Amino acid sequence: MTLDDILLKVDKPARYVGGELNSHFKENAEVNFVFSYPDTYEMGMSHLGGKIIYHLLNSREDTFCQRAYAPWVDMEELMRKHNIPLFTLENKMPVKNADIWGFTLQYELSYTNILNMLSLAGVTIKSAERKEDEPLIVAGGPCANHAEMLADFVDCFLLGDGEESLMELIDVYKAWKASGKSRSELLEMLSQNEGFYVPSLYEHKVVDGKLTITPLKNAPKQVKRRVVVDFENTFCPTKLIVPTVEVVHDRIMLEIFRGCTRGCRFCQAGFLYRPIRERSVEKLKQIARESADSTGYDEISLTSLSSGDYSNLNQLISTLNCEFNEERMDISLPSLRIDSFNPDFVSTQMRKSSLTFAPEAGSQRMRNIINKNVSEEDLLKTVRGAYSAGYRAIKLYFMIGLPFETMEDIKGIADLARKCTEIYQEVFGNKKNMRITVSTSVFIPKPFTPFQWINQDSEESVKEKQRYLSDLIRQMRGVEYKYHDSTASKLEVACARGGREMCAVLYSAWKNGAKLDAWHEHFDIEAWQKAFAEHGLSMEEYASRVIDVDETLPWDTVDVGVTKEYYKRELAKAQREETTRDCRQGCTGCGMMNVCKKEVKS
Repeated sequence: MTLDDILLKVDKPARYVGGELNSHFKENAEVNFVFSYPDTYEMGMSHLGGKIIYHLLNSREDTFCQRAYAPWVDMEELMRKHNIPLFTLENKMPVKNADIWGFTLQYELSYTNILNMLSLAGVTIKSAERKEDEPLIVAGGPCANHAEMLADFVDCFLLGDGEESLMELIDVYKAWKASGKSRSELLEMLSQNEGFYVPSLYEHKVVDGKLTITPLKNAPKQVKRRVVVDFENTFCPTKLIVPTVEVVHDRIMLEIFRGCTRGCRFCQAGFLYRPIRERSVEKLKQIARESADSTGYDEISLTSLSSGDYSNLNQLISTLNCEFNEERMDISLPSLRIDSFNPDFVSTQMRKSSLTFAPEAGSQRMRNIINKNVSEEDLLKTVRGAYSAGYRAIKLYFMIGLPFETMEDIKGIADLARKCTEIYQEVFGNKKNMRITVSTSVFIPKPFTPFQWINQDSEESVKEKQRYLSDLIRQMRGVEYKYHDSTASKLEVACARGGREMCAVLYSAWKNGAKLDAWHEHFDIEAWQKAFAEHGLSMEEYASRVIDVDETLPWDTVDVGVTKEYYKRELAKAQREETTRDCRQGCTGCGMMNVCKKEVKS
């Protein structure tokens, strides 16, 4: 069967045909680069970073960047049956013919998809066994900073902001290609560039339970994360690809700033993306206008880690309202901190469907522990403002299983939901059309946070807390409770905190059939449990372990800019239930001072 024949037999064939508005086509490029978000088309085409990478690389005359996403199970089955290798959307080139194949690592449960895509493409899965003419496999994104369980499969990790390092990657690759040197020499060349982590150049040894890491062949002791300082003028695509099927985030994603100054102790992104860097209102207006003209989108999402913290948010919304008044462009805000919402933000051009806030914890004691620096009064004032502005639906995000948590803290979540219903009654005079969604995720101790040494709450305890909270919320009309699977969260801890011993587990899990792990209908916990058992390991060991603050960590080869001593101080303050101020109010000594001086004013 041909590809055309197969497309008639699968769900959503438009996932695989390409040809979208604003996609690129080139001939005879010096470097063929394939970008992959290791999940389905709908997920990949919603990823802002992927849009930047695609259009950035295609802005070079010498480089052709194409896309390849993970096929759905029906498509994969037919591709394997009829020997059709994974191909690009742009010109249906077999991905194995690329020079460089890059993956973004946004979450740990995508790792089996990477192995599956390598296999489907016909590329040797283990990097040490790859032939000279096979693609260079690179990976970036937040998880690249601690992805030792991919060390056997990825040739080079690009750490931090990619706008500059990707350009350097192409330049180094071209120089290597012209030199006639070997693949191993290419890796050595890459390792000499800031932000390029080549795992094969670091020897990991565990003796008596203690890890030691030795750099090889002049590789740096630590690889420093790349930071784009001039965010105002860094590359930002405006002629964006318009997907052919509905995707998760089908709108203009206007990145108003990068970084966060709040210092929530559970939040890896808040530490990985420091320091905060803003774009000016005028620049954002220009980007929005050009994006709207080239795509036809009718919605703009103001995107960042904490959009309410943008220093000129009122002015920005007012400016965009004026610019798009005749087009009736919707302007939306993503999840907001409860102390950053202002009813003045709301305009006739902002959708009133729902607002999302993240209190994270139900009690003030718990919010102090995680350094959330908001009060119950802040939340209730914000909810009242949202209802007064016309919103009838709100979503509240919390975490369960946080360090030092008690059942009283869980009860506080239900108490906050109940108080929100009372405010709704006061504002609207009744509870008609009231929709409050309480959503809880399970705390995962992530690398590069003050809680990286803390154990995860046991699965039994988490389930008990979920049942308790569910019973309390069930009594409230108009309030819905949603929660995440605790077993998958336990696996995420093992993937995030594991060392290179996890490479064998990952490979075995994939061989056992694990893939599309982030999709609950395909998540196969038995495939993972069998893989752990095959290698004498268990998810429970990783989740329950309290790590000594002085031992070497698998990710100690990476320098994200925030010092380990700062994480230790923050952990000690959490144990004392003390908070740390927002660093916009004054430097807190995290280690990013030199970079912050170039951009951030306290």
